Amino acid sequence: MFRYRRYSRLWPGALMAALALTLTTVGQASAADVNNARNPGFESGLSEWTCSAGSGTAVSSPVHSGTAALRATPSGQDNARCSQTVKVKPGSTYTLGAWVRGGYAYLGVTGTGTTDVSTWTPDSTSWKQLSTTFTTGSSTTSVTVYTHGWYGQAAYHADDVSVYGPDGGGGSGPGPAVPGAPSGLNVSGTTSSSVSLAWNAVSGATGYTVYRDDTKVTAVSGTSATVTGLAASTSYSFQVTATNAAGESPQSAAVTGRTSAPNGPGPALPEHAVTGYWQNFDNGAAVQRLADVQSQYDIIAVAFADATSTPGAVTFNLDSAGLGGYTVDQFKADIRAKQAAGKKVIVSVGGERGTVTVNDAASADNFANSVHSLMQTYGFDGVDIDLENGLNATYMTQALRSLSAKAGSSLIITMAPQTIDMQSTSNSYFQTALNIKDILTVVNMQYYNSGSMLGCDGKVYSQGSVDFLTALACIQLEGGLAPSQVGLGLPASTRGAGSGYVAPSVVNNALDCLTKGTNCGSFKPSRTYPDLRGAMTWSTNWDATAGNAWSNAVGPHVHALP
Repeated sequence: MFRYRRYSRLWPGALMAALALTLTTVGQASAADVNNARNPGFESGLSEWTCSAGSGTAVSSPVHSGTAALRATPSGQDNARCSQTVKVKPGSTYTLGAWVRGGYAYLGVTGTGTTDVSTWTPDSTSWKQLSTTFTTGSSTTSVTVYTHGWYGQAAYHADDVSVYGPDGGGGSGPGPAVPGAPSGLNVSGTTSSSVSLAWNAVSGATGYTVYRDDTKVTAVSGTSATVTGLAASTSYSFQVTATNAAGESPQSAAVTGRTSAPNGPGPALPEHAVTGYWQNFDNGAAVQRLADVQSQYDIIAVAFADATSTPGAVTFNLDSAGLGGYTVDQFKADIRAKQAAGKKVIVSVGGERGTVTVNDAASADNFANSVHSLMQTYGFDGVDIDLENGLNATYMTQALRSLSAKAGSSLIITMAPQTIDMQSTSNSYFQTALNIKDILTVVNMQYYNSGSMLGCDGKVYSQGSVDFLTALACIQLEGGLAPSQVGLGLPASTRGAGSGYVAPSVVNNALDCLTKGTNCGSFKPSRTYPDLRGAMTWSTNWDATAGNAWSNAVGPHVHALP
């Protein structure tokens, strides 16, 4: 958000062009299947592998298994491609897989004689498995399997490459066995509508299935998941299984998770919510008091808290003069009235010109203490993080967890990162959101003032389209956030942002695409997210200036989502 108009920041789309993500269903393995890749774990260095421009080397740490792994570093116009020719049988189906970590990592195959496939993941601090399938042509006896990174990105690591299928000659080992049951299942966090789970990794597993009260509810590739759409103050039983191409393991031991009480004073937030920023200043938009904010807004973010001379600490100064004599007592009374009507009112920290810095333990404590003091003084339900000039994930996490300990389970925490901040789970904003997933309400990314950006399918999309909204939301939805923690942030009018305004109908189409799989553009997610939280706008004031066109169209649509 911004206190005043700002110029758009353009991120060159050409640098973001990438391979398309291919999603496939992995079939059952045959008893005769083998791993046709040679030196798949790089235990013999780069034997059997060829890396472009000398970009690859075998390293002893980090490794996924064994004693070695590949490290390949993109440089200049080289994307650190490492490849191997693999013998295969004609007219056969193979499962291609690899474990990767570090920078952007791609896995693919060419020369199949049918459809060449690939898959990828943004950079990650932990090992992730990439997997896809391909079928060979009637005369295909070899294919080229490859990994590569991306230009300007960090080095990537790869290990345990596999090409499971019929033995083409020279295969390195047998196919996978059904994995064992996961251990260590535990409840890592709860909200009034969700339970977060974590468990230990299982050797040979490519994914995990979560069961709630013996009913399958979700499937994930990592060792954690958040089950959403639950009733408040209710206990549920959870189990998890491990899966791979050979089948599904027995269920783990069960754990019980109980959701917390509804958020905040008064009614809980609706399952699908609309957030609007209220301007505590006059910049040409309609001047409002909180009582004037349209009823469609479920969360009202008061913009903005101000930095103080104490590192990390913030304060709030009502602009009474700029708001036509609006007094602090009237402001507090309007907060209480909104809360009585079922709304949440929070204070936003940052904005375009915000100078709040939380970069050590002391400033984290100052932030938590000062925000909690504002909540007690004004009655705010929580805080919005809109720091557009940098964020330290370690200490902002510490600050928000400290605030949560002070405020309790009713605390509302929202975030409003820019698009570049949520391109990868290694970015500080994304890391912070994942670090506080058990207490986070919603991330309303700003889909404006950004230029072209990368979608979750590896393609580049220009702002101002339904594809831009859906393909970028997909990164958050598949990167670890629960659907109930993802919202679409758009300007309320063309005057609300330097670029990126879309008609309310485009916002509604994107919501339909993500929740129901309808009204999509050229990009259509591989699955739907019916628990998507909703939408956000900058600002209620610009909305009012434009005759409330945004809230009148988007508000009812959000509240009518499945």
